[in-house]
Amino acid sequence: QVQLVESGGGLVQAGGSLRLSCAASGLTFSAYAMGWFRQAPGKEREFVAAIRGSSTYYAHSAKGRFTISRDNAKKTVYLQMNSLKLEDTAVYYCAADRRPLTVVVGSEYDYWGQGTQVTVSS
Repeated sequence: QVQLVESGGGLVQAGGSLRLSCAASGLTFSAYAMGWFRQAPGKEREFVAAIRGSSTYYAHSAKGRFTISRDNAKKTVYLQMNSLKLEDTAVYYCAADRRPLTVVVGSEYDYWGQGTQVTVSS
């Protein structure tokens, strides 16, 4: 069975950095598109970044600050987050799908992790 396990969240000051990891099991990792989404309290889940093959995609809010990458040998996808802002505070989820029609829509993904909390303080 497919499992996605996020880690790396925590409390960080504004301007700081965090690297999130998502370890996958139970799937042919290299064949899957991987996405990062987030959900802040009282808000809808939103797309952050995705990687499909060697192509990467970013939300406007993440572009220039966040970097998504993957290590197929380790079956892990990463999200390096720099210059963090208060508004980046959310639970971050990774997601996997073999062939999403579009990587920016959460409903296109079949598998989800449990999430990791990122809190940015002033």
